[in-house]
Amino acid sequence: MSMLTHGLDRPFAGADRSLRVSTVRKAQLKRLALGAIALLSMGSMLTALIALRTAIYVWHMHG
Repeated sequence: MSMLTHGLDRPFAGADRSLRVSTVRKAQLKRLALGAIALLSMGSMLTALIALRTAIYVWHMHG
């Protein structure tokens, strides 16, 4: 048997247990996800503003 496939025929140890997440943990994960989305949105807006200022600067420099 190959070392790459050794043990893949056996079931995963945690597969038989159902995953239960508490409501408190769900709320924490939701807040974390919303915070990450907000951070990425602010980053993209900052990038867009920098690109706009650069474009205006270059346009005035060549005008």
